[in-house]
Amino acid sequence: MIKRTIKNEIIDHLSKKEITIIIGARQVGKTTLMQEILDGLQAKNEKVLALNLDIDSHAIYFVSQDTLLKKIELEVGDSGYVFIDEIQRIENAGLFLKGLYDRNLSYKYIISGSGSLELKEKIKESLAGRKRLFEMEPVTFTEFVNYKTNYKYDKRLSLFFELESNQTQEYLLEYLNFGGYPRIVSESTISEKTKLMNEIFNSYVEKDLVYLLKIERPDVFHLLIRILATQTGNIVNYSELAKHSGLAVPTLKRYLWYAEKTFCINYVSPYFTNALKEITKSPTYYFVDLGLRNFALGQMGNLSLPNQLGFVFQNYVFNLLKSKLLVSNATLHFWRTTDKAEVDFVVNKASGILPIEVKYGEISKPTISRSFRSFVDKYSPKEAWIINRNFESEIMINETKIRFLVYYALPQI
Repeated sequence: MIKRTIKNEIIDHLSKKEITIIIGARQVGKTTLMQEILDGLQAKNEKVLALNLDIDSHAIYFVSQDTLLKKIELEVGDSGYVFIDEIQRIENAGLFLKGLYDRNLSYKYIISGSGSLELKEKIKESLAGRKRLFEMEPVTFTEFVNYKTNYKYDKRLSLFFELESNQTQEYLLEYLNFGGYPRIVSESTISEKTKLMNEIFNSYVEKDLVYLLKIERPDVFHLLIRILATQTGNIVNYSELAKHSGLAVPTLKRYLWYAEKTFCINYVSPYFTNALKEITKSPTYYFVDLGLRNFALGQMGNLSLPNQLGFVFQNYVFNLLKSKLLVSNATLHFWRTTDKAEVDFVVNKASGILPIEVKYGEISKPTISRSFRSFVDKYSPKEAWIINRNFESEIMINETKIRFLVYYALPQI
């Protein structure tokens, strides 16, 4: 069993009346996590009911709120915990849940959903003040290493990383190749990992995109994901992408939006203050799971060269930064200028901006690129980071502290 950090956060929320909603990509481990929490409640002799809308015999109870409440009362009486999986299969899920919540009955609802279209867009309006969203990500690198080391160093991972640098780099290489889907992590052979990823991706396309969202061209969606995988972290030109995928630009943008809202990719907008000199429209995209990105290219398990791994490591750092910013009001961007100067990431927060450059190659001395220096000179941030695999140091450039940080030991942002 892979222990997930988010589990304790969700358990702590069980005492709150608000609806607990777990969202995330298909196959990321939501159902397993809900079952673990349910088992823990049953061990304490709590009354629980578990329903899954992927199961036809369960779906019949969702024809109306009254029908569902009768089923709940039959199973747990007048109070208890109600687990509902795959809530996105209900039309207007937010309004349906609002109706249950507003009855003010003594039931605690724990909900999960794979797609965020209903849960993250319309649900904000219909469940304002009535819910808390928990976004479940693929297995993180920390969770991955804990699992691989049988939790021997659970509370001492930072020391393990420091002392066992060669082993840590081997784990990083494996993680960059295969990503964090739980079933992929726990499988031992490359061939089985590849078969499982094929199954996961096809299930995602068929169940989330074709069945729920009614996309007309699943074959083109496959092609679109492959093209995006080749452009990880690079600026996307919609016209060029439409040309290569055979989609009209409006359809292309709709497909990309679907991919983002179903936790396949993340959209990153540019940071700019001067619209004439800095690129203001074209975004970049990163993959939620590294293994899926590599699978789309036919390279899962075969990445070993620095020029291959550099883009994946940058994607990994993006995911790490995004996770750190989940509970903050800060936003994450990139910076490019018309004369090709660039910075991988710019965190924009109330206290100021934080530019971040990512370096996969070995670093032996504190040097910075011309582009990074250009940004520092232009904006004079209080601090700037260079995230890498092996080197820690600090230097000053004018009033800016440049910090060289190892990826597994990042401070709070």
